[in-house]
Amino acid sequence: MSVFSSSTPMPDVVARLRAAGCVFAEDEAELIAATARTPGELAAMVERRISGQPLEHVLGWARFCGLRLFVEPGVFVPRPRTEFLIRQAVALAREIPGTPVVLDLCCGTGAMGAALAAGLERPAELHAADLDPAAVRCARRNLPGGHVYEGDLYEPLPATLRGRVDLLIASPPYVPSGSVGLLPPEARLYEPRVALDGGDDGLDVVRRVIAQAAQWLAPGGHLLVETSARQADQTVRAVERAGLAARAAGSGELDATAVIGTRPGEAGLPE
Repeated sequence: MSVFSSSTPMPDVVARLRAAGCVFAEDEAELIAATARTPGELAAMVERRISGQPLEHVLGWARFCGLRLFVEPGVFVPRPRTEFLIRQAVALAREIPGTPVVLDLCCGTGAMGAALAAGLERPAELHAADLDPAAVRCARRNLPGGHVYEGDLYEPLPATLRGRVDLLIASPPYVPSGSVGLLPPEARLYEPRVALDGGDDGLDVVRRVIAQAAQWLAPGGHLLVETSARQADQTVRAVERAGLAARAAGSGELDATAVIGTRPGEAGLPE
């Protein structure tokens, strides 16, 4: 039931959102109305959105790959472009015998791990890690059947996971430091810089993910890293230097690029 009342008519809310620069004001008004539990909460949510906070932070949830995922204020919001990486990962996961072991690094809300598990439509052993405590809280809510660790990349992972990972998915920060100030205010002001800033060329964290990937991948296991089209060649070379076969894949529709590395060996068999 909508909480809109005569004191907060839908047209007024839509007009306020539109005046604040919300391109899809009607859709946002409906989402806010459907999420708010009281007229007071509705009014507060509208004010937060008008002030510039991301819609997902205002709602407390984000839609990703058809899933509704919990998002806290201040946490990185999963991007539609990342759905391309998940499609690639699901296709690879379906070729893995038995129960795939999945590791979601820089997991944020756990959106990628949750979407991969949902797309696979069979059991998976799911692990995820992030440096941000708020993101870890979200991931633990979004991955109730998974193992979520707080720490820097591979550091918090159990040693028993080493050499067992069939799919390592990662969307590390890859915006060059000098370009962070050019991001939309919703990202620049309300998401943690650590989730955006990838260093001078944007690849500092990407390289760290790649450098240790082979140690954690099972024979025949795959690494999938999100990056940008202009960074794809450098990322491919980094994956090759790490001892993995590498290729880049992209989607013009989603403006998405993923680099895929594969550890030599046959999946499901010991070395």
